[in-house]
Amino acid sequence: MENIIDYVREWGIYSFMEKPLNEVDSLVLCQLSYLNYQKFVPGLDKRNAPVSIQSIYEEPERDCILDDYWYKDENKELFEEAANSVRFGSLKMNYYVNVVNEEEETQFSAITFILEDKSVYIAYRGTDATIVGWKEDLNLAFSKPLHSQYLATEYMDRVASYIAGCFYAGGHSKGGNLAVYAAMNCGERTRDKIIRIYNNDGPGFRPEIRKQGNFEAIADRLVKFIPRSSLVGMILEDHCDYEIVESKSVGLLQHNSYSWKVEEGKFLRAQNMTDSKLIRDASLNEWILSLSEEEIHTFVDTLYEVVSASEASNVFEFGADWKKCLQSVFAAARGVNDATKKAIHKITRSLFEILFENIKIWKSEG
Repeated sequence: MENIIDYVREWGIYSFMEKPLNEVDSLVLCQLSYLNYQKFVPGLDKRNAPVSIQSIYEEPERDCILDDYWYKDENKELFEEAANSVRFGSLKMNYYVNVVNEEEETQFSAITFILEDKSVYIAYRGTDATIVGWKEDLNLAFSKPLHSQYLATEYMDRVASYIAGCFYAGGHSKGGNLAVYAAMNCGERTRDKIIRIYNNDGPGFRPEIRKQGNFEAIADRLVKFIPRSSLVGMILEDHCDYEIVESKSVGLLQHNSYSWKVEEGKFLRAQNMTDSKLIRDASLNEWILSLSEEEIHTFVDTLYEVVSASEASNVFEFGADWKKCLQSVFAAARGVNDATKKAIHKITRSLFEILFENIKIWKSEG
């Protein structure tokens, strides 16, 4: 069964003039946004001429774009196939932004693609390999609007003011959440230019954040894809409209976009999720929304504190010597004060209570 690399290899013979942008192209662009283009692509303030994927591929130092992220081999293959294809080789890139601020717990990156048919795609990067990026993903589900969400909105407004026509927006994982948040909260003139927003297994939003934004104004232009065993994409998802896709992986590994199955230029659709999974997802979301702001900060900060004790700055360093890192994590967990331990136990116990109560209701109704 094909994935997005196979898709680029097969459909790369067609230009965007022959076959316009589709759902799989969107995921390809979102995955390409994970690469580090700092050395090659102009920033948001420079207003320089955009550069093509092919021109970067011809650079002797091109492999530097592969640093600091998961799936390095797959990313390299995807970039090479894209650069050497008719469909993506002439694609231009501009307005690259990459911000990592540990003090503000912010990891934000975005890039704008200009396709051969002159259509524009704003792609937001998902969580990178940094520990601070991982914490921000947790905050995304639990907290009020984050700095990265404000940056995403500002980025969309800026790019929209630079281009003459309309545009697509999207992202994978946290990037999907950022694309939707920006579309909800951008200026009206920008919102009128949006053709479609693609959320590829990104988290949803707390009800109050949806209400504050202009969600209804973009709902008919929003497309969300999640794999059958999605966890990330089902966080704060209210089960309204989403498409379920098949994956070659199982469990949490289905979040990897390289595992999504492609057939004849489309994602292979999956059957509906199981009742047990829907109960789990509903229970998780009910639990998230039941926590007070104080409990949220206690849970996220404590989890971050013990993981940071590994002294790894990213997941690759953690994996390189995971035994040593885990020893540091366990030591840090023992050092958490009694009041915090009690709070964490209370918070996690409430999750299981909600889950078991929902299972009982489901069985009684069945």
